[in-house]
Amino acid sequence: MEMIRQSYQQRIKKIEQERKSVVTKSNALTILRLAIFVTVALSMYLLWPSYKWVAAVFIVGGLLFLIAVSYHQRIGRKKRYLSKLIKINQDELAYLNGDLSAFNTGEEFKDDQHDFSNDLDLFGSQSLFQRINRTALKDGEKKLAETLTANDTNSIEAKQEVVRELAEKIDLRQSFTAEASLVESDISNKALTKWLKEYNSFTPNFAPWLSFVFSVLSVAFISLLFLGFLELKHVLLWLLIGIGITGIYLKKINVLLQFINQTQSIFQQNKALIRLLEDANFTSEKLKDIQSHLRSDTQSASNHIHRLTKLIDALEQRNNLLLGIFLNGFLLWDIRLCHKIEKWLAVHGAKVDNWLDAIVEIDAQNSLANFAYDHQDHTYPRLTDQYQLKVKNLVHPSLDKQKAVGNSIEMSSDDFLIITGANMAGKSTFLRSIGTLIVMANSGLPVAADQCEYQPIKLISSMRTADSLAGEASYFYAELARLKKIIDKIKKESHFIVLDEILKGTNSEDKAKGSQKFIERLIKTDSTGLIATHDLSLCQVAGQHQSVTNYHFDAQIIKDELYFDYQLKEGVCQNMNASFLLRKMKIVD
Repeated sequence: MEMIRQSYQQRIKKIEQERKSVVTKSNALTILRLAIFVTVALSMYLLWPSYKWVAAVFIVGGLLFLIAVSYHQRIGRKKRYLSKLIKINQDELAYLNGDLSAFNTGEEFKDDQHDFSNDLDLFGSQSLFQRINRTALKDGEKKLAETLTANDTNSIEAKQEVVRELAEKIDLRQSFTAEASLVESDISNKALTKWLKEYNSFTPNFAPWLSFVFSVLSVAFISLLFLGFLELKHVLLWLLIGIGITGIYLKKINVLLQFINQTQSIFQQNKALIRLLEDANFTSEKLKDIQSHLRSDTQSASNHIHRLTKLIDALEQRNNLLLGIFLNGFLLWDIRLCHKIEKWLAVHGAKVDNWLDAIVEIDAQNSLANFAYDHQDHTYPRLTDQYQLKVKNLVHPSLDKQKAVGNSIEMSSDDFLIITGANMAGKSTFLRSIGTLIVMANSGLPVAADQCEYQPIKLISSMRTADSLAGEASYFYAELARLKKIIDKIKKESHFIVLDEILKGTNSEDKAKGSQKFIERLIKTDSTGLIATHDLSLCQVAGQHQSVTNYHFDAQIIKDELYFDYQLKEGVCQNMNASFLLRKMKIVD
């Protein structure tokens, strides 16, 4: 852990030095821009009324100013990028110290009806999602949530390869996250791709020819003006004709420009993200496959997007009112650029969806890889057919692995463990540790254990059932519905089942009978799992079925104090603590 902490500290120090250099350049460019502006304004004042020289100074000075502005914008972007990199490493240091406040909790992904996410506290404050989440894109965050809740047991070794490889590529991961965090848009990827696919062009096919001819004539008119063959009023009339032609399409141009303005930052940033992925040297097949989606023809996706962003930047020059008048009046600028943008959309618009999917996938996978990098004391499960689950010194990932008490267990594919124990002795934590292990293993993550052998299996649980007053559904009915869902699921395919106190909503005798029959129903399936209970009568099932074993967590009273060792042991718990705690807290005599 200390080595990881030092790596983040060293990165902060290095990036801060680079940022200081960039800030110095930015300050110098600010002064240069001011100097150009003052020089041009003063020169135009001194040369007035010689409009030829005034125009020449305005054109040359304006070009120099635009070049300085463009370079200053790039420097400013570099400064923001480096600031993001510094924050990324600062947030990781805070995480290693137990502060998760910089990372979204995923509260919006909570789902009481999901097979296991609510029971395992996958989302919310201090959740597994918050510990893992390093996404910079909303769609990436959604993809990460889908990955953790997918219950997908396919290609786990391939998933592990991706996580292992990206975990080592810390420069790529952090550069990607910093670039992605600079994206600012209210337009979702879904809305963008929908607009691209449905867009209808409005510029005529002869637009390139018209703008070219008009531009050549404009140069000729201006040249004749300087040579003295035409008067200024003739050139101004020509300017008005150009503005009039552009005005025919002005409404549609503004509609296109409005959407382009909203999406420009997306394209600009995605270009940088795609280029990072294109230039990466991947070895895992899954990452290579993602990379292949970024090259659909002879040119890379980043080159195509670079072309589009250049066109957008050029079109946006019309936002400068004075410059826009001259560009449209002499060059039919808007018509020329809109036609080129529409041609790009016709050729590449349908491909953008694949490009964005690749970015979103990497954004989510980076989070998994970052977790693996931060937890190098975790272990990747080894896939096996010998055990359903064999784990040594397992702890919950929210606990400090060096300080927490680990537990070990071996389970075959048809085993069920009935776990009894005193209150607060560790039953629920152990159940959630096992459930979370399965979620992490199925996602390709390393788990918080010293060793782990695992046969991939889907997970389903019933630990925390919510009733619905609005829906007039009682707690007991909600729990029955949950148990029915489990039965329906395991009819179709095997699951690892995690249950905590079956039938909590009924009386003790009825609960005991119903719980025993439910367990016997589970045993007849190909599934396996854990069942925690305070009802010791359920432990009799172990004597009746070879596949059922009793385990327990106990508590001891030493010198009138309650002591927990949090160790899972074989057998039935003999020491309960409810009466002791009631007396200790002076609730009863």
